[in-house]
Parts: sequence; structure tokens; C-alpha cells
Amino acid sequence: MEERKFVTFKKDEFKVKEFVKLYLGKGKVSKVNIEYTPVGEKVVMLTSKPGLIIGRGGEKIEKLTEVLKKRFNLENPHIEIQEIKDRNLDAQAVADEIAISLENTGPIKFKIVAYKLLQEIINAGALGAEIKLAGKLPSERAKTWRFKKGYLKKVGDSAKVVDRASAVARTRPGTVGISVSILHPDAKIHDQIKLVKIDENKK
Repeated sequence: MEERKFVTFKKDEFKVKEFVKLYLGKGKVSKVNIEYTPVGEKVVMLTSKPGLIIGRGGEKIEKLTEVLKKRFNLENPHIEIQEIKDRNLDAQAVADEIAISLENTGPIKFKIVAYKLLQEIINAGALGAEIKLAGKLPSERAKTWRFKKGYLKKVGDSAKVVDRASAVARTRPGTVGISVSILHPDAKIHDQIKLVKIDENKK
């Protein structure tokens, strides 16, 4: 019985998170976390565009708070905004940006979009990054394209520190699946070996 309650609880929590992203619009929020406190539910939103979410005088936040109360029966939701310092190091922000770009300009220039953002990720200090696009790009048959640069571990403990996210672009030829993986500059890689050059004169 307890397991069923837990599963139902997590499903309801997932619905709230997905609703917030859909309500605010693609590319506005990277992550939504829900914390439970004695005074109510705290909905934490990570975004690189806090001004667009808060609105003039906080009107958008107030409206969203009322919607969450009525739609999901939250007793006392409190919304907290956390700004992303560098959106080029946030996998979800990059994935959403690619999706918006493909929807606005079409999938013809998908390689230019992917390479441009991949370089911006590396320039921001990422140790490695990978962008995968799957769909009709631009041929009639669906195909997966992979764009990769730097060091990116797929398995093992190092793979756990990779920031991964996905998005969907709905273009005229069809749906394009987007996945982005980023290894942050401060990620600790236990199996990485650093070679140190020894000065022969100091021997």
C-alpha cells in the first residue's frame, strides 16, 4: 500500500513539473524541483531568463501560484527563482535553444545550429559535450546525427556527473528528437590521468 502511495505521489509531482514547463513555454525553464516544508510546497525553478518568468511586479509568479493551488490542490505553494549563471553549461537550456531554432528556421541548417552551440559549450569551459539530433534532417528518412567535442564518459562513475537533457522540435518535415550531454568544468573525473612534465635541470 505504501509503495502505491509513493508511486502516485511521484506521478503527481512529475505532472506539476511538466505543467510548469508547458505553462511558461519552451526554453523558459531548465529544471523544476519541488521541496516540501512545514509551511507548504516550495517550487524551485532554474532559468536563464528570470525576468520573463517573474513578469512586471511579479504578476506572472502570482498567477502561476494561483493556478498551482487550483489545478493540483497545493496548499501553500511558494515559487523560488534560481538564475543559471551560464546557459551554455546547462544541458536543458541548450536542448531547448536548439529545438526553438529548428522550429523557427527549419531543419535545413541544423548542422550550423549544432556546431555553433557545441563550440559555445566548449568555449564556456566544458570538458566535453555531445549533441544528438534524430529525425528527418533533411532527408525523407529519419537519421541520427551526432556532434561531439572534448571528453565525455558514457559509462562508469564519471558518466554520473554528465548533465543530460532532451527536447523535441516539431518542424514541417516531422518531429526531431534532441539530446544534449555536457561535462561541466568542475566535474571530478576519477579515472583521468594527468601527465606532468619533469624539468631535467632540477634533477
